[in-house]
Amino acid sequence: MDALLEWLSQTPLARWMQNEVWAYPIAEIVHIFGIGLLVGAAALFDLRLLGVGRGALSVTFAVRFLLRTARVGFVIAVSSGALLFLTNTFGFAANRAFQVKMLLLMAALANILIFHFGVYRSVARWDVNAPTPLPARLAALISLISWLAIIAAGRLIAYV
Repeated sequence: MDALLEWLSQTPLARWMQNEVWAYPIAEIVHIFGIGLLVGAAALFDLRLLGVGRGALSVTFAVRFLLRTARVGFVIAVSSGALLFLTNTFGFAANRAFQVKMLLLMAALANILIFHFGVYRSVARWDVNAPTPLPARLAALISLISWLAIIAAGRLIAYV
């Protein structure tokens, strides 16, 4: 692992991120924008699963619109986060808050996969007016808590 972190820290992109005065602040702004897109869209979708807008907004429409936005936000957040990571590979890798953030991110992604390959397959039965099934509501609650915890862990990186 040390060899990989060392190699990453010496790449031209890492050097540029480490030495260009505006690189880190711009990457951080882009990271926050990506997180906003991702978590905003995911939270709206989760609220729909929890019953907000039932009868007015179908779950399948919410998937098509909101999750597309969440995917764009995810790509932006991960890409800019990788740039931020390059500025201090060893420091971030050793940081407990960063480690927790990465574990929480994996848990959130697992929750997404379980939802989409599980209960979402029966969405036609509960798409518009029917109550959302308990497994979908639990996935939504786990999602909301996960994204909040990911944001908190990310914020704590600077302090631990």
